[in-house]
Amino acid sequence: MEWEYVVSMVVPVVFILTVGGVLVLRPIAKRLGILLEAMAQEKARMTSDELGRLREATDALHDRLSLIEERQDYTERLIGRRSESQD
Repeated sequence: MEWEYVVSMVVPVVFILTVGGVLVLRPIAKRLGILLEAMAQEKARMTSDELGRLREATDALHDRLSLIEERQDYTERLIGRRSESQD
């Protein structure tokens, strides 16, 4: 067999396989892209939900810490008054 005949058969076969592959794989790749985008948006939404919960927990801890600081100041003032009156 001559190389000219091999090339004349291989080029159309490669072209047909390439076009067929593109026609078959393009819709699959498009659906996969849509799926990945939806998953990324869901993850981003979950992250904002988690961020909101963390913010609420931080606010609650801030409130409790403020209350503890007020109680400690009150206790220190009481102890200071008592020690002054004993002197």
